[in-house]
Amino acid sequence: MIELEGVPELVDPVMVAAFEGWNDAGDAASTAVAHLDREWKGEVFAALDAEDYYDFQVNRPTVFMEAGVRKITWPTTRLSVVRVGGDKPRDLVLVRGIEPSMRWRSFCNELLGFAHELGVELVVVLGALLGDTPHTRPVPISGTTSDADLARRMDLEETKYEGPTGIVGILQEACTHAGVPAVSLWAAVPHYVSQPPNPKATLALLNRLEDLIDVRIPLGELPEDARAWQVGVDQLAAEDSEVAEYVQSLEEARDTAELPEASGEAIAREFERYLRRRDGSGPGGPGGHATADGGDGTSGTPYLRDNPSGRTRPPRPPKTSGDDEESSED
Repeated sequence: MIELEGVPELVDPVMVAAFEGWNDAGDAASTAVAHLDREWKGEVFAALDAEDYYDFQVNRPTVFMEAGVRKITWPTTRLSVVRVGGDKPRDLVLVRGIEPSMRWRSFCNELLGFAHELGVELVVVLGALLGDTPHTRPVPISGTTSDADLARRMDLEETKYEGPTGIVGILQEACTHAGVPAVSLWAAVPHYVSQPPNPKATLALLNRLEDLIDVRIPLGELPEDARAWQVGVDQLAAEDSEVAEYVQSLEEARDTAELPEASGEAIAREFERYLRRRDGSGPGGPGGHATADGGDGTSGTPYLRDNPSGRTRPPRPPKTSGDDEESSED
C-alpha cells in the first residue's frame, strides 16, 4: 500500500504523464508536462526509486555543484501536484521522467498505485513520434484509447496498433487492465527536423490536452516560440533545394489528404478554444524515437536533460521510400 503524506484531497484529478526517450521525439511530450509544472508551480510529492527501474549505464547519473558541494542527480520519475483554480477547478497529477530500462510492469503498477490513492479519474499519457509531416502545417495530434466508451465520449480512436511499443503503450494497457480510463495523445514531429526543442509540437499537445480535460492551460511564450521555430526551419530548409522540394511534396500530400476535413469539427474546435481563452476565468533519449511508419517510437527539475537552444541543418530527405523505419504507437 502506498502511503501519501502532505498531499491534500484533490478535485477531479487527472494524471498527465510523459517520458523522455523513444516516446518523445523532439522532447515535445516531456517539455509539455514540464511546462504545466512550471506554469502552475507544481509541488513534487514522490519519486520512484531509481535503483528499481534504470540501467545507469544507459541513463547515467549526473554530477553538479551546489554552494560548493558536489552532488549527484539520479535518473528517475517524479510526481507532482498542481492545483488549477477557476470556475471549474480540477487538479493535475504530473508524472515526468525517463522511460525505464527494466521492470516495466512493476513501474506501471507503482504509478497506478499513486493514481488509486489520489483518486485519479483519468490518465493522459503524452507522446511524440517522427513522421512524414511538413513543419509548415498544423502538427497532427492523434488521440487513442483502449476504452470503447471513452472513445465515443471524447471523440477518440480505439487503438488498433500492432508492433513494438514503448512505456506509453505499456502504461495505457496497464490502465485498461486496472479499470482506469486512459488516453494517449501523440504529436507527429517532422523526421527531417527532429532535434529538440520543438515548441510547435509541444504547443499542439497542450492545446489538445486542454480540449480533452476542459482546463484552460496558460501557454506563456510557447506560441511565440513556436512561430520562431517555424521561421528558423523555413530559413534552414530554403538553403537546400532538395529539402525545400521535399517539404513541398509533403505539403501537397497533406493538403490533399486533409482537404475534406478542413472545415466542420476542426474549425469548431478552434473557435471554441478561442472563446475559452477570451472569456475563460482560469489561470492563464537514447535509442531513437517512435516514428509514424514502423517501431515506437526546467527550473527546479535537474533530472531533466537540458535541451540545446540552437538548431542544426535539416538532413537531406531519403532518396528512396523503401527504407525500414519505425511506426507509431497509435
